[in-house]
Amino acid sequence: MGRPGTIGELTERLREGGYLADRGLSTAAFVALSLDRPILLEGEVGVGKTEIAKVLAAILGRRLIRLQCYEGIDTNQALYEWDYARQMLQIRALSERRLDDDHAVEKLYGPAFLLERPLLEAVRAGDRAVLLIDEIDRADDEFEAFLLELLSDFQITVPEIGTIAAERPPLVVLTSNRTRELHDALKRRCLYHWVGYPSAEREVEIVLVRVPGISATLARKVVAAVNRLRELDLAKPPGVAETIDWVRTLDVLGESELDPGTVEDTLGAVVKERDDLEVVHDNLERVTFGA
Repeated sequence: MGRPGTIGELTERLREGGYLADRGLSTAAFVALSLDRPILLEGEVGVGKTEIAKVLAAILGRRLIRLQCYEGIDTNQALYEWDYARQMLQIRALSERRLDDDHAVEKLYGPAFLLERPLLEAVRAGDRAVLLIDEIDRADDEFEAFLLELLSDFQITVPEIGTIAAERPPLVVLTSNRTRELHDALKRRCLYHWVGYPSAEREVEIVLVRVPGISATLARKVVAAVNRLRELDLAKPPGVAETIDWVRTLDVLGESELDPGTVEDTLGAVVKERDDLEVVHDNLERVTFGA
């Protein structure tokens, strides 16, 4: 599967993979592929930032390598580690055989004992991979600063082995939910695209693609209800992922209508915060039927 030759071709291939991208997102992804530039996707939770990386890997025939960021993540967990357990077993074996071999000791820090983590794995895979650095805003400033050199040169130096560089970099997709502001230095190294909530018409289309066989009437009712939920003062408004989950839940239950009782019974598919549930319960008629 080669690279798409046009933005339209990429959009169509994404659609065939189950992802409906608007013109702006398709353009950003196409340019990132063409220029070998990382792309930073920011937006609300559940609007498809992570999903596009998965679909891009599938339609391009590349391996998806995912680095899930979290508070406290360090370079060892993201880059590489030495297999200390195997090294100790090797040292014990050398000791039992009473070998005094400098080269044998040096081999303890050779490729056989190197555990690849996502970033080193992606460097070695090069353009055979899509590297997803998910929720970079959850990592701390130090880790973000560490990424700067990697995103610029796409090479890693392992002191005991040397420098490992990608012949051609993988496609890199970074995502952020804006729990904190990212530094300008990181943004300058990336193409940028904001992924917002889709229009109601586009969201219905997404639902019909992701949940084949669902009634278009039910899809429209659910999308309308989700949009009304987003208008409420919720701590965590539902994203497109929650819309799809809600439709699938109703489909499993054999529900074809969205009445107050059904909404109340299935709210757990779309609202995931205790305080938000109370707000919705107070506005059940508005959510179901509108103002």
